[in-house]
Amino acid sequence: MSQIIKKNNKIEIHIASEKHLSYVDTILATIEKAAKIRGTGIARRNPDYIQKKMVEGKAIIALDGSEFAGFCYIESWGHEKFVANSGLIVEEKYRGQGLAKRIKRKAFELSRKRYPNAKIFGLTTGLAVMKINSELGYKPVTFSELTDDEEFWKGCQSCVNYDILMRTNRKHCLCTGMLFDPAKDAKPEPLAPKRLSVYGRWLRFKQFVFLKSNHINKKKGKRNLLKSLFAALFA
Repeated sequence: MSQIIKKNNKIEIHIASEKHLSYVDTILATIEKAAKIRGTGIARRNPDYIQKKMVEGKAIIALDGSEFAGFCYIESWGHEKFVANSGLIVEEKYRGQGLAKRIKRKAFELSRKRYPNAKIFGLTTGLAVMKINSELGYKPVTFSELTDDEEFWKGCQSCVNYDILMRTNRKHCLCTGMLFDPAKDAKPEPLAPKRLSVYGRWLRFKQFVFLKSNHINKKKGKRNLLKSLFAALFA
């Protein structure tokens, strides 16, 4: 472990460019591997799309010398009224050392620089990403507060949870929507452990509702759902 920590001190975070195109296959393979391990929603990415983001200077890449360590990119939606930081991934051996936070913060800074008036949002099932977002000033929101750009939601089609999104008329999914609104000038604040546990209970409740609701008897549905809500929130 000490060797990994020492190596991580040498990891540099870059705004990706054409000189990083050779890492595209590695990035996609790392994302796909993470999706299989997690078994939750990570939409597949197209190689040409990742290449385009690099060429446009809209991606962040972390390198340990010449070795790939992590990645993220930014997208604009709704005529640049909304921006999303997407595809956040860290190579397995570099996880647990705060690298995801460094990449996310760099992507956030790039988003603010290129789209200063845009609302920055994200969809995630990961508690670690929720924590990072909260520290940057994001707030949990309903999906109705996110972009209504059809192209963005089409990107969810390759996610394993897409049927849940469609069954709820795009109102709910296992992902939690989070939003940074520059008009409200939210200031980044450290996330207390208790606050993170609330996110954990919220995520467990969402998982129960959307994965198990089809098996709940309609006659007893409301009563069982309320019991589950209290159990998830106060466990």
